[in-house]
Amino acid sequence: MTAVESRPAGVLATSPSHRPFGARVKGFVTLTKPRIIELLLITTVPVMFLAEQGVPNLWLVLATCFGGYLSAGGANALNMYIDRDIDAMMDRTSQRPLVTGLISPREGLVFGLTLAVVSTLWFGFLVNWLSAALALGALLFYVILYTMVLKRRTSQNIVWGGIAGCMPVFIGWSAVTNSVSWAAVVLFLVMFFWTPPHYWPLSMKVKEDYARVGVPMLPVIASNTVVARQIVLYSWVMVAVSLTLWPLGYTGWF
Repeated sequence: MTAVESRPAGVLATSPSHRPFGARVKGFVTLTKPRIIELLLITTVPVMFLAEQGVPNLWLVLATCFGGYLSAGGANALNMYIDRDIDAMMDRTSQRPLVTGLISPREGLVFGLTLAVVSTLWFGFLVNWLSAALALGALLFYVILYTMVLKRRTSQNIVWGGIAGCMPVFIGWSAVTNSVSWAAVVLFLVMFFWTPPHYWPLSMKVKEDYARVGVPMLPVIASNTVVARQIVLYSWVMVAVSLTLWPLGYTGWF
Protein backbone atom coordinates (compact mmCIF):
# COMPACT_ATOMS: atom_id res chain seq x y z
CA MET A 1 0.00 0.00 0.00
CA THR A 2 1.11 3.56 -0.60
CA ALA A 3 0.07 6.93 0.70
CA VAL A 4 -1.61 7.87 -2.58
CA GLU A 5 -4.66 6.63 -4.39
CA SER A 6 -4.17 4.13 -7.20
CA ARG A 7 -4.85 6.44 -10.12
CA PRO A 8 -2.71 7.58 -13.04
CA ALA A 9 -0.32 10.35 -12.08
CA GLY A 10 -1.76 13.79 -12.65
CA VAL A 11 -5.42 12.75 -12.76
CA LEU A 12 -8.11 14.34 -10.58
CA ALA A 13 -11.87 14.54 -10.76
CA THR A 14 -11.68 18.18 -11.84
CA SER A 15 -9.47 19.55 -14.58
CA PRO A 16 -6.41 21.65 -13.62
CA SER A 17 -7.93 24.76 -15.23
CA HIS A 18 -10.74 24.67 -12.65
CA ARG A 19 -8.37 24.79 -9.68
CA PRO A 20 -7.92 28.11 -7.76
CA PHE A 21 -5.58 30.55 -9.52
CA GLY A 22 -3.39 31.08 -6.47
CA ALA A 23 -2.96 27.35 -5.96
CA ARG A 24 -2.05 26.93 -9.63
CA VAL A 25 0.61 29.65 -9.42
CA LYS A 26 2.04 27.99 -6.32
CA GLY A 27 2.00 24.68 -8.21
CA PHE A 28 4.08 26.07 -11.08
CA VAL A 29 6.56 27.55 -8.58
CA THR A 30 6.75 24.16 -6.86
CA LEU A 31 7.66 22.55 -10.19
CA THR A 32 10.90 24.56 -10.16
CA LYS A 33 11.94 23.09 -6.76
CA PRO A 34 12.87 26.44 -5.15
CA ARG A 35 14.61 24.90 -2.14
CA ILE A 36 17.04 23.02 -4.36
CA ILE A 37 17.70 26.13 -6.43
CA GLU A 38 18.68 27.98 -3.25
CA LEU A 39 21.70 25.66 -3.02
CA LEU A 40 22.59 26.25 -6.67
CA LEU A 41 22.52 30.02 -6.26
CA ILE A 42 24.57 29.82 -3.06
CA THR A 43 27.31 28.10 -5.06
CA THR A 44 27.05 30.62 -7.91
CA VAL A 45 27.45 33.96 -6.14
CA PRO A 46 30.65 33.37 -4.08
CA VAL A 47 32.37 32.04 -7.21
CA MET A 48 31.62 35.33 -8.95
CA PHE A 49 33.43 37.19 -6.14
CA LEU A 50 36.45 34.90 -6.48
CA ALA A 51 36.47 35.28 -10.26
CA GLU A 52 36.32 39.08 -9.94
CA GLN A 53 38.92 39.04 -7.14
CA GLY A 54 36.60 41.56 -5.52
CA VAL A 55 32.98 42.67 -5.75
CA PRO A 56 31.39 41.82 -9.12
CA ASN A 57 28.89 44.05 -10.89
CA LEU A 58 25.60 43.80 -8.96
CA TRP A 59 23.49 43.75 -12.12
CA LEU A 60 25.58 40.86 -13.45
CA VAL A 61 25.07 38.93 -10.22
CA LEU A 62 21.31 39.46 -10.36
CA ALA A 63 21.10 38.58 -14.05
CA THR A 64 23.15 35.42 -13.50
CA CYS A 65 21.06 34.34 -10.51
CA PHE A 66 17.77 34.98 -12.31
CA GLY A 67 18.93 33.12 -15.39
CA GLY A 68 20.17 30.31 -13.18
CA TYR A 69 16.79 30.08 -11.48
CA LEU A 70 14.99 29.86 -14.82
CA SER A 71 17.37 27.22 -16.16
CA ALA A 72 17.38 25.04 -13.04
CA GLY A 73 13.63 25.54 -12.68
CA GLY A 74 13.11 24.29 -16.22
CA ALA A 75 15.28 21.24 -15.55
CA ASN A 76 13.38 20.47 -12.34
CA ALA A 77 9.98 20.86 -14.03
CA LEU A 78 11.02 18.45 -16.78
CA ASN A 79 12.37 16.08 -14.13
CA MET A 80 8.96 16.07 -12.42
CA TYR A 81 7.23 15.52 -15.76
CA ILE A 82 9.36 12.45 -16.50
CA ASP A 83 9.23 11.06 -12.96
CA ARG A 84 5.52 11.63 -12.31
CA ASP A 85 4.83 7.89 -12.42
CA ILE A 86 7.17 7.00 -9.58
CA ASP A 87 6.46 10.26 -7.73
CA ALA A 88 2.87 9.04 -7.33
CA MET A 89 4.10 5.96 -5.46
CA MET A 90 6.59 7.65 -3.14
CA ASP A 91 5.43 9.16 0.14
CA ARG A 92 7.74 12.17 0.00
CA THR A 93 6.70 13.12 -3.55
CA SER A 94 3.03 12.12 -3.56
CA GLN A 95 1.86 15.74 -3.23
CA ARG A 96 3.79 17.15 -6.16
CA PRO A 97 1.62 19.19 -8.57
CA LEU A 98 1.79 16.72 -11.46
CA VAL A 99 0.78 13.87 -9.16
CA THR A 100 -2.17 15.60 -7.52
CA GLY A 101 -3.41 16.98 -10.83
CA LEU A 102 -3.00 20.61 -9.82
CA ILE A 103 -0.89 20.97 -12.97
CA SER A 104 -1.49 18.74 -15.99
CA PRO A 105 1.41 16.76 -17.52
CA ARG A 106 1.09 18.78 -20.73
CA GLU A 107 1.30 22.05 -18.82
CA GLY A 108 4.32 20.78 -16.88
CA LEU A 109 6.11 19.79 -20.08
CA VAL A 110 5.38 23.11 -21.82
CA PHE A 111 6.39 25.03 -18.69
CA GLY A 112 9.72 23.21 -18.42
CA LEU A 113 10.57 23.60 -22.10
CA THR A 114 9.63 27.28 -22.02
CA LEU A 115 11.92 27.93 -19.05
CA ALA A 116 14.72 26.09 -20.84
CA VAL A 117 14.43 28.31 -23.93
CA VAL A 118 13.92 31.58 -22.04
CA SER A 119 16.82 30.92 -19.66
CA THR A 120 19.21 30.15 -22.52
CA LEU A 121 18.27 33.37 -24.32
CA TRP A 122 18.44 35.33 -21.06
CA PHE A 123 21.99 34.15 -20.41
CA GLY A 124 23.04 34.68 -24.01
CA PHE A 125 21.81 38.26 -24.36
CA LEU A 126 22.25 39.56 -20.80
CA VAL A 127 25.28 37.62 -19.50
CA ASN A 128 27.28 35.88 -22.24
CA TRP A 129 26.89 32.95 -24.59
CA LEU A 130 29.43 30.77 -22.80
CA SER A 131 27.29 30.94 -19.66
CA ALA A 132 24.22 30.23 -21.80
CA ALA A 133 25.85 27.10 -23.25
CA LEU A 134 26.94 25.88 -19.82
CA ALA A 135 23.45 26.43 -18.37
CA LEU A 136 21.80 24.61 -21.27
CA GLY A 137 24.33 21.79 -20.98
CA ALA A 138 23.55 21.39 -17.28
CA LEU A 139 19.83 21.29 -18.00
CA LEU A 140 20.18 18.66 -20.71
CA PHE A 141 22.56 16.60 -18.57
CA TYR A 142 20.11 16.58 -15.64
CA VAL A 143 17.03 15.82 -17.70
CA ILE A 144 18.43 13.32 -20.18
CA LEU A 145 21.45 11.63 -18.62
CA TYR A 146 20.39 11.67 -14.96
CA THR A 147 16.59 11.52 -15.03
CA MET A 148 16.06 9.41 -18.14
CA VAL A 149 19.17 7.19 -18.13
CA LEU A 150 20.98 6.91 -14.79
CA LYS A 151 18.40 7.35 -12.06
CA ARG A 152 16.52 4.09 -12.54
CA ARG A 153 19.49 1.99 -13.71
CA THR A 154 22.51 2.41 -11.42
CA SER A 155 23.44 3.06 -7.80
CA GLN A 156 25.95 5.59 -9.12
CA ASN A 157 23.06 7.75 -10.35
CA ILE A 158 23.55 10.58 -7.87
CA VAL A 159 27.34 10.53 -8.31
CA TRP A 160 27.34 11.20 -12.04
CA GLY A 161 23.97 12.92 -12.12
CA GLY A 162 25.32 15.38 -9.57
CA ILE A 163 27.50 16.88 -12.30
CA ALA A 164 24.51 19.01 -13.33
CA GLY A 165 24.36 20.47 -9.83
CA CYS A 166 28.05 21.39 -10.03
CA MET A 167 27.64 23.47 -13.19
CA PRO A 168 26.61 26.72 -11.40
CA VAL A 169 30.28 26.99 -10.40
CA PHE A 170 31.32 27.17 -14.06
CA ILE A 171 28.36 29.45 -14.87
CA GLY A 172 29.24 31.91 -12.11
CA TRP A 173 32.89 32.01 -13.16
CA SER A 174 32.15 32.38 -16.86
CA ALA A 175 29.58 35.11 -16.17
CA VAL A 176 32.38 37.29 -14.81
CA THR A 177 35.32 36.27 -17.02
CA ASN A 178 33.65 34.78 -20.12
CA SER A 179 36.07 31.89 -19.66
CA VAL A 180 36.72 28.87 -17.42
CA SER A 181 39.85 28.56 -15.28
CA TRP A 182 41.51 25.92 -13.10
CA ALA A 183 39.99 27.56 -10.03
CA ALA A 184 36.54 26.91 -11.46
CA VAL A 185 37.53 23.29 -12.11
CA VAL A 186 38.64 22.89 -8.48
CA LEU A 187 35.39 24.37 -7.19
CA PHE A 188 33.46 22.13 -9.59
CA LEU A 189 35.24 19.09 -8.11
CA VAL A 190 34.50 20.28 -4.57
CA MET A 191 30.80 20.28 -5.45
CA PHE A 192 31.13 16.94 -7.27
CA PHE A 193 32.61 15.17 -4.25
CA TRP A 194 30.20 16.97 -1.89
CA THR A 195 27.06 15.73 -3.64
CA PRO A 196 27.13 12.02 -2.64
CA PRO A 197 27.79 12.60 1.09
CA HIS A 198 25.11 15.27 1.01
CA TYR A 199 22.44 13.15 -0.67
CA TRP A 200 23.09 9.61 0.53
CA PRO A 201 22.13 10.34 4.16
CA LEU A 202 18.87 11.85 2.87
CA SER A 203 18.20 8.81 0.68
CA MET A 204 18.97 6.52 3.64
CA LYS A 205 16.09 8.17 5.45
CA VAL A 206 13.62 7.44 2.61
CA LYS A 207 15.17 4.30 1.13
CA GLU A 208 11.85 2.43 1.47
CA ASP A 209 10.38 4.94 -1.00
CA TYR A 210 13.15 4.31 -3.51
CA ALA A 211 12.96 0.55 -3.03
CA ARG A 212 9.20 0.60 -3.66
CA VAL A 213 9.62 2.16 -7.10
CA GLY A 214 12.77 0.28 -8.06
CA VAL A 215 15.20 3.20 -8.00
CA PRO A 216 18.60 1.71 -7.01
CA MET A 217 19.93 4.47 -4.78
CA LEU A 218 23.04 3.17 -2.98
CA PRO A 219 21.30 2.87 0.43
CA VAL A 220 18.68 0.61 -1.21
CA ILE A 221 21.16 -1.97 -2.46
CA ALA A 222 23.99 -1.63 0.10
CA SER A 223 24.22 -1.82 3.89
CA ASN A 224 24.36 1.30 6.05
CA THR A 225 27.99 0.49 6.85
CA VAL A 226 28.97 0.46 3.19
CA VAL A 227 27.10 3.72 2.56
CA ALA A 228 28.69 5.36 5.62
CA ARG A 229 32.18 4.41 4.42
CA GLN A 230 31.44 5.91 1.01
CA ILE A 231 30.17 9.10 2.65
CA VAL A 232 33.37 9.46 4.70
CA LEU A 233 35.58 8.70 1.68
CA TYR A 234 33.89 11.26 -0.56
CA SER A 235 33.98 13.84 2.25
CA TRP A 236 37.75 13.52 2.72
CA VAL A 237 38.36 13.73 -1.02
CA MET A 238 36.20 16.88 -1.10
CA VAL A 239 38.34 18.49 1.61
CA ALA A 240 41.59 17.48 -0.11
CA VAL A 241 40.45 18.90 -3.44
CA SER A 242 39.40 22.20 -1.85
CA LEU A 243 42.93 22.74 -0.53
CA THR A 244 44.36 22.91 -4.05
CA LEU A 245 42.95 26.43 -4.42
CA TRP A 246 45.87 27.68 -2.31
CA PRO A 247 48.81 26.45 -4.48
CA LEU A 248 46.92 27.64 -7.55
CA GLY A 249 47.11 31.15 -6.09
CA TYR A 250 43.41 31.95 -5.84
CA THR A 251 43.19 31.92 -2.05
CA GLY A 252 45.47 32.18 0.96
CA TRP A 253 46.32 29.07 2.99
CA PHE A 254 43.90 30.03 5.76
